[in-house]
Amino acid sequence: MKTPSSLALLTEALRHLPGVGPKSAQRMAYHLLQHDRDGAALLGRALTQAVEKIQHCSMCNTFTENDLCEVCIDGERDATLLCVVETPTDQLMIEQTLTYKGLYFVLMGRLSPLDGIGPKDIQLDRLILRATDGTVAEVVLATNFTNEGEATAHYISETMKARGLRVSRLARGVPVGGELEYVDAGTIARAMLDRRAT
Repeated sequence: MKTPSSLALLTEALRHLPGVGPKSAQRMAYHLLQHDRDGAALLGRALTQAVEKIQHCSMCNTFTENDLCEVCIDGERDATLLCVVETPTDQLMIEQTLTYKGLYFVLMGRLSPLDGIGPKDIQLDRLILRATDGTVAEVVLATNFTNEGEATAHYISETMKARGLRVSRLARGVPVGGELEYVDAGTIARAMLDRRAT
């Protein structure tokens, strides 16, 4: 039996989600169409709206609907501190600890030479401009404690130190090999408070 083209397209689209293989995508597609057409319509509208409206903050590179995100326009933030994270979800996790009051730069990735991801792919030029704006005094490296995250932190650390900036790294409260979005807020809070110079 041939699957209708719209159903095949939906199944293929769902495979773009992390951790979703062909069978899971097929089950999701059938479930949405058979049991939750309203949910499917809502999902479709929300995805379309997000793709049309969400852009990168011109200052910190995170997701926003405006030129500048809410954190960057918050006059209460400490502009002398710049926390570098890999993803917007990492930024969200740090924000949830309520321990960090500085600003951010979101790389949208990490160095991974084996995957062909170099400094230009993680917006390093923009980060350097942002960090050397005359206001930033300390760059806090909050990349993940994976091999790629450590390599990214080392590369950024050397780049920032060469420009006379103080650099610190999250303390080892975050598990080695762990990713921030999967770590509890208490552990991240402790790591942020105990950060150290690199």
